[in-house]
Amino acid sequence: MLLAIDNGNTNVKFALVDEAGTIVQRWRLATDIKRTADEYAVWLDQLLRMEGHSRSDVHAVVIASVVPRALHNLQELAQKYFGTEALIGGRAPVEWGIALKVDEPRALGADRAVNAIAAQALEAGDKIVISFGTATTFDYIGADGAYLGGSIATGVSLSLDALYNAAAMLPRIAIEPPPGKSVIGRDTVGQMQIGIYWGYVSMIEGMLARMKAEIGRPVKVIATGGLAPLFQAHTELFDRVEPDLTLRGIALLYANRGDSA
Repeated sequence: MLLAIDNGNTNVKFALVDEAGTIVQRWRLATDIKRTADEYAVWLDQLLRMEGHSRSDVHAVVIASVVPRALHNLQELAQKYFGTEALIGGRAPVEWGIALKVDEPRALGADRAVNAIAAQALEAGDKIVISFGTATTFDYIGADGAYLGGSIATGVSLSLDALYNAAAMLPRIAIEPPPGKSVIGRDTVGQMQIGIYWGYVSMIEGMLARMKAEIGRPVKVIATGGLAPLFQAHTELFDRVEPDLTLRGIALLYANRGDSA
């Protein structure tokens, strides 16, 4: 099986992918650039055994990383404990395989590139991918699969943390929709919930409206990231929610390895 690793700013996500490209298990761990290969191995070894697998089941490792300082230890994990050299997304033989039609292709985050790859496999035509992570990103993928640009906004959790850390009188609250649909809160916590939740909904609605107007053609909206289902449950913003979009893109990188763009 393939071990797909999505090395993000907040979490490192691991997935076991079978030969048919199906994700059979998935796990996540908080990103820590000081975490060693040995620590990763102890944690993964226990999880693999709990699910009836072992390290010997893994024959290849592919990593998509946006945290360069954490990459070395993940490469060492693959080499030392899985007996294989990790393949790195964007480098031979797992190049992106799509056109990156932006001014600085090398600066594009690996997660956004693999999201584009997975989105192209899921939907025909023009697509917008919204990813709810450390940042909230909006990416435009053309009908031919080319990455055509996007935008980056502050993530929901970062906004809450900033509010809590900068305002002495405001409490730390969970990310959840406020009860009802009123946007006039009667207490501090309710007002914060409204501001964060419906404020983000309004931002997403506005960004999607502007992007769709600029694209000028029918477009599908795909959402991914841990908070996507939370927004989908109370709005009709997305055509589909794909929590594993990034991991699926990494699996496709491996399946298509060696293909030219």
